Amino acid sequence: MKAYQLGQQNGLESLTPTTRPDPVPGPGEAVLKVRLVCLNNRDLQILQGRYGAKKAEDRIPFSEGVGEVVALGEGATGIAIGDRAVLAHFVSWIDGAFDMRYFGPDLGTNLDGWMAEYVKVPAAALVRVPDSMTDEQAAPLAAATLTAWHSVVETGQVRAGDLVLALGTGGVAMAALQVAKANGAFVAITSSSDAKLEAARKLGADYTVNYATHPDWAAELQRQTGGRGADIVVETGGQHTLPQSINACAVNARIVIIGVGSADGPLPNYGSIIGKNITLKGIAEGSRAMLVRMIRAMEATGFAPVIDRVFDFDQALEACRYLESGAHLGKVLIRVG
Repeated sequence: MKAYQLGQQNGLESLTPTTRPDPVPGPGEAVLKVRLVCLNNRDLQILQGRYGAKKAEDRIPFSEGVGEVVALGEGATGIAIGDRAVLAHFVSWIDGAFDMRYFGPDLGTNLDGWMAEYVKVPAAALVRVPDSMTDEQAAPLAAATLTAWHSVVETGQVRAGDLVLALGTGGVAMAALQVAKANGAFVAITSSSDAKLEAARKLGADYTVNYATHPDWAAELQRQTGGRGADIVVETGGQHTLPQSINACAVNARIVIIGVGSADGPLPNYGSIIGKNITLKGIAEGSRAMLVRMIRAMEATGFAPVIDRVFDFDQALEACRYLESGAHLGKVLIRVG
């Protein structure tokens, strides 16, 4: 099969075309013919050697996609040949509370990922894609969309009428917008691009703030909301944005921390954390059970990921560069088969 491997991980150009034997499923495993791969920022960080220790140079990268089940190993159940399926990249987190052991088996880091014509995965982790959902809608479900669902619904406990603040216009933020609107919430979006903010308003954002023209964007959001503030913050920015996220909060707000984009920055306003009774919680992607609940909700409400652009298989490096540029609004996909 055609594939890519991580290479030396000293930049995006480390991504290297290669060929591999077609995978054969062992006990409890499934092989999927890959249809679409979805790119995420962590995929770029891995290629650049910025996501923990460097991975095996022959590792097939990328943690998210959609494929069709073409082979099942002995004892594999819950999925059938011919089904389209997705799975969260922490493949052993099936249900229940998070545990550190779930960081172990991880697609695209210490397990071969999606950037090949076929991928072999644990069958128990797979979730069938409904017939009503296109490949393009399904490919981004198990990383950015699941992370947004985990943030807004599972941890944020969103209720109709809440205000959800999502930072930026990347995949997680756009998914959070849609999840929040599907649950009857108001949504605020930040960006440095007026064009992207206009696009976010067309997708349903109720409040938008350009942080380039309003450096104190938390104060601007408080002004726009009449001092109400956000009930849930999907914090994708990192340590530099956390102080303003705290300032943007309403009383009893929940800040769900996802972003690790900056490892240093000003200390947050601890007095406001206490004074507003704010909850801060870091999360990892999500479990299979969360993915099942999210897909069921998508069937009921009709929300789907925002797709920015689809690249061909031999344009994988170009797709990575495009994602790195920040020009996208929503998800960047690579068509495999």
